[in-house]
Amino acid sequence: MKILMKHLAVGFMTAGTAVVGARQTAAPPAAAEASTNVIGPKIQFATPLHDFGRARAGEPVKYTYVFTNTGDRLLILNTVQPQCGCTTAGDWTRQVQPGNTGSIPIQFNTANYNGPVFKQVTVTCNVTNQPTLFLQLKGTVYKPFDLNPSMAVLNIPPDAETASVVVTITNNTEEPLVLSTPESNNRAFAAELKTNALGKGYQLIVSAVPPTPPGSVQGQISLRTSWTNPAVITVPVAANVQPAVMVIPSYITLAPGPLANAVTNSVSIRNNSTNDLKLSDPVVNVPGVEAEIKEMQPGKSFTALLAFPQGFQIPPGQQVELSVKSSNPKFPVVKVLVVQTPRPAPPPVRPTPPVKPVPSPAATPPPVPPLPAGH
Repeated sequence: MKILMKHLAVGFMTAGTAVVGARQTAAPPAAAEASTNVIGPKIQFATPLHDFGRARAGEPVKYTYVFTNTGDRLLILNTVQPQCGCTTAGDWTRQVQPGNTGSIPIQFNTANYNGPVFKQVTVTCNVTNQPTLFLQLKGTVYKPFDLNPSMAVLNIPPDAETASVVVTITNNTEEPLVLSTPESNNRAFAAELKTNALGKGYQLIVSAVPPTPPGSVQGQISLRTSWTNPAVITVPVAANVQPAVMVIPSYITLAPGPLANAVTNSVSIRNNSTNDLKLSDPVVNVPGVEAEIKEMQPGKSFTALLAFPQGFQIPPGQQVELSVKSSNPKFPVVKVLVVQTPRPAPPPVRPTPPVKPVPSPAATPPPVPPLPAGH
């Protein structure tokens, strides 16, 4: 019996030793498996898309995107880049430990927008399989008021002393809009305000104040409001006064003189007045140039032809011009300037450096004859 117990004890010890040895042998694969299960940094946003709904133009939209590092290594955000200058990123979280959260504050400037808006922000980080992410911002921007048209443009015919245009101002909000008396920053314009619906709609009548010289004039009409945003409504104004007589092009250009060949140039003369125009007696104030007027459309359109002879050159210091008599009392004479392109100056001549004389070789003395024998 004792011998049997001894053999059983030895058997149990041997089996225990085998189990321990098996456990020690299996340990390295378990450690290797743990090393391959490293996740690394991961980023997860609470929401990558924010819909701000409706926003009033001029009021900034602010939103903070919150994200979590769901990995097991340090998360690093390298850049946060909005797609345009109207969207900016605040002080965003650069590094986040595993299990912690970070934030990216974004602000969108709505001042110059009206209607649906979609913006995107690019985020780069150290996540291996997701180094670039996109945050999105969308919504609708509305203007608290509308101007129709947005700019008051006055096209004044040559026979009219003034003109006017109506700009409609419409309140798009529930808050009543009260406007002050309009003010102009240019004496060439005057404005009057009429109420269509108190607090909701108005008409701004902009007029040109005579006399209005030919050309373009610009200004601005301002109206103070009962709001804080905006506190003032400004309406840009421009007046275009058409000249009664137009010359196209406004002057004649010749090649450098003296002309190698005879040339004929032409200009178009247009009548913008409601009254018919008559042109006569074309003349150029230098000899040798022939001028002619052809009527293309009776009373409205003309062509002036100028024939310059070979060798023509504008005398130094003299102004050459075409003069045509007109039946328009405001423009009794139509004048067209003639200019000549200056001849390019010849390239400067570089002086040739003096040639240094080459010294002649020294004269070789004649050979000395040999002495006679015996000397």
